[in-house]
Amino acid sequence: MVVTDKGQVTIPKVVRVAAGVVPGSQVRIVLEAGKIVIQKVAGKKTTDRRAQLRAAAVKVHKSMDATFRQMSADDIMDFLRPVNS
Repeated sequence: MVVTDKGQVTIPKVVRVAAGVVPGSQVRIVLEAGKIVIQKVAGKKTTDRRAQLRAAAVKVHKSMDATFRQMSADDIMDFLRPVNS
């Protein structure tokens, strides 16, 4: 494993899965007896950033869907067509 010039390393997938580390997980890095130890922070709620973005997109989609239901077909086409200046 190589440390990048930014001090980054990739935690191997098998280790991430075994430790339950997912995108958004909080970890702590400590030095113990000359060893670097990465610990998952217990009790912290982990949130998958992709899940947050997906939920936001669904929310926007639902609000747009409700908006379009109240519009006539001509209104929707006018909304979608580019405005010629």
